[in-house]
Amino acid sequence: MNHCNINKLANLPNRVKIVEVGPRDGLQNESIPVSARDKVTLIEKLAQAGVSYIESGSFVSPKWVPQMATSSEVFQTVNRNASVTYAALTPNMKGFEAAMAVNADEVAIFGAASESFSQKNINCSIDESLERFQPIMAAANKAGIKVRGYVSCVLGCPYEGDISAEQVADVAEKLFKMGCYEISLGDTIGVGNPASVTEMIRAVSARVPREKLAVHFHDTYGQALTNIYAALQAGISVVDSAIAGLGGCPYAKGASGNVATEDVVYLLNGLNIETGIDFDLLLEAGWLISEKLKKPPVSKVSNAYFAKANG
Repeated sequence: MNHCNINKLANLPNRVKIVEVGPRDGLQNESIPVSARDKVTLIEKLAQAGVSYIESGSFVSPKWVPQMATSSEVFQTVNRNASVTYAALTPNMKGFEAAMAVNADEVAIFGAASESFSQKNINCSIDESLERFQPIMAAANKAGIKVRGYVSCVLGCPYEGDISAEQVADVAEKLFKMGCYEISLGDTIGVGNPASVTEMIRAVSARVPREKLAVHFHDTYGQALTNIYAALQAGISVVDSAIAGLGGCPYAKGASGNVATEDVVYLLNGLNIETGIDFDLLLEAGWLISEKLKKPPVSKVSNAYFAKANG
């Protein structure tokens, strides 16, 4: 039986879009400072590898996220590829205006499916956090800028434990109705499993069209790839990942980084699912940033290939 027939039987998509979050979500939680020049080099390497969407920076207070203090310089310096979307995280109007000043292609806003996480993370309730985004949505709409929405803690919260799928669906629907073109569902502390992933996507897709959903999994419990496979089977075809498995979550003790882009692409290649990404160039991008951070990639695939190439 060939790949195509297997994928049809398993209800898998023919193509998956990778949303690369390493330069923002990954690096913001790395303790070693990374210069704007090195961030630009990483982003350009990822673009050369065929990554079509790169979250390139975040316009937040440098006091809270020092690693993102150079985001304006990164956007102004990067040599842009016309086929790549260079996006920025903008938690408030000040951040949105800073992103517009450096011509970010898209912006992202974030809510949480957990009241406790919302209070600890951004010091307000879920509904208050969503209200804060209304001016951004209005300004983005006027400027013709697309807005992506994140929902964190969709499969569990460090303070509340399990989160109900309906609560996730409620927040996702509010972001969608507010005008977000895509909702990324984030397992912030990596506690999900295929059963909880399938149930959560079922609940959310009853209120937000499946083609408007993405998944964003952390690998704390080693389940991220399995959970991605479950999400693909549930009709999702957009996956967030971070080169070299960068980052973690400062509000979730012990949470490891996002699933590594190299591992995701290896999985998708094995399933004959198109990504448009050159795997060898992707590996090089991961090795480059890992060298700057003076640590090996979290990606098992990357380490295996590195050992093979240097054995």
